[in-house]
Order: sequence, then C-alpha cells, then structure tokens
Amino acid sequence: MPLERVNGADLYYESTGEGVPLVLCHEFAGDLRAFEPQVRHLARRYRVVAWNYRGYPPSDVPEDPGAYSPDGLVADLLGLLDGLGLDRVHLAGLATGGNLVLNFAIAHPSRVRSLIVAGAGAGSVDRAAWLEAAERFADDIARDGAEGIVANVADAPQRAIFRTKDPRGFKEFVDGMRRLSPVGAEHVMREVLIRRASVFELAEGIRRLSMPILVMCGDQDAPAFDSSRFIRDTAPHAGLAVVPMCGHTLNSEEPELFNRLAGSFLAAVDAGRWGTWRA
Repeated sequence: MPLERVNGADLYYESTGEGVPLVLCHEFAGDLRAFEPQVRHLARRYRVVAWNYRGYPPSDVPEDPGAYSPDGLVADLLGLLDGLGLDRVHLAGLATGGNLVLNFAIAHPSRVRSLIVAGAGAGSVDRAAWLEAAERFADDIARDGAEGIVANVADAPQRAIFRTKDPRGFKEFVDGMRRLSPVGAEHVMREVLIRRASVFELAEGIRRLSMPILVMCGDQDAPAFDSSRFIRDTAPHAGLAVVPMCGHTLNSEEPELFNRLAGSFLAAVDAGRWGTWRA
C-alpha cells in the first residue's frame, strides 16, 4: 500500500501513468476512488496522483482534532509533493479539493503549473446559515456515524440531479460515503471546512495567481455558483465552464464531459497557450 509520511501522518496515494504530474484532490463526501474515471482517461498522458487527506482511510485518522486545520491540509499537500519528488504540478480539486488547490496555489504558486477548480466555494454565500448547518452536520456525524454523512449529503439540493439522472452512479456515491471514517469526517468538517476562509476573503491572493485556471461548476450547484464566477472574474487567466443539468459532483455525474474539458485545458496549458495566458 503506497503511503507517504507527511507532517506526522501516513497519507495514502495512488500514482498512475507517466509524464507531467497531475494531482487530484477529492471532495468532503468522497475520496480518491471517485476520481477513477479521470485517472483512467488522463493517465494516458500524465502521471496522475490521487490521494486521501488525513481523516480518510487508508490515510491515518488522527483522533486529536488539533491535527486538522485548513493550513494543515495545504501543508499536507506540499509535504506529499515533496515526498514524491514532484516539483511543479497541474492541480485539480473538487469542492473541498477545489478550495484546497486554490489556497495551495496562493501559498505556493511556484509549485503549480495550472489549476482546475471544480464545484468549490460552499460557505462563501449566506455564510452564517452555512456555518450553522455545518455545525449541525458535524453533530449528526458525531451522533450517527457514517449515516450522519449520508443524511446531510444525499438529499442536498445540489445532489438531487445526480440521483435523478444516474441512479446507479448515485448509489455508488452513497455507498462510498458509508465507507468513510466518521471520526475523520467530523474533524474535517469542524476543523477544516468550518474554519476555512470563504472564497471572497481570498480575493487578494486570487488576483496574484498568474497560472492558467479552469473553473468548473454545475448549473444546479447553487452553493458553488457565485464563488465560481468570482474566481473567474478575479484571477487574471481563469475561464469558467458551466456544465448543464449538473450538480455538485461534476466528475462523477458527467465524467465524459469533465474529462474532455479538463483534457483540453491541460493540453492548451502544455502547448503554452490558454486564453489570455502565454507560457
């Protein structure tokens, strides 16, 4: 089992393919397994590294809440890149992973070739209500375990379209939530998601990002929609792809379209031309 010791925790990762490295960062309600369609497609041209954050087995699940923080998640990603000998990488993140790669690029721009930020920014709009709901979510996990995760995610409005158009895929998604660690999920919700800055608070850092950025959002993903537009409007070389009839879990709901958009973007970056950006 490939594990990298980073900041006191063993982090699980999978590396597939050869070439320029592309690192995939998962959402809160899933782990690296959700990126299987992307790994199969993109590893034909890239070295694709998918990993599980601390709190997501088989990565370590520290019992101490103090082992989790927004800055700590960024530091874990940096430590993973260092441990694997990866200098400059393409970074792609979904939801929580999108927030992570955005914050990582602000903190360590020299390590980033490009960014794909998908479905990111929940908690930036109607922040007080979102924080209140997130506290209840964490309480539900503490009381009900993995079923507390399912209860808060499966019926969320931004997930409804997934269930409607792809019942089989949605069942796999829900089954995946039941395999998550309740201890890790509760700590990540309380110590990372609730404590992270909103996307709007990152405006100054986003303006400094000189790398090409592809922002992706489903048109049914209300919590991420305004944040996605904000990133597009604020970053110097960002483009926005809005996926029709799609919710929060873009890469699983519309894997073919996600792969096509991501692959075209990465090819443009590798060729040295992406919209207003030139190598």
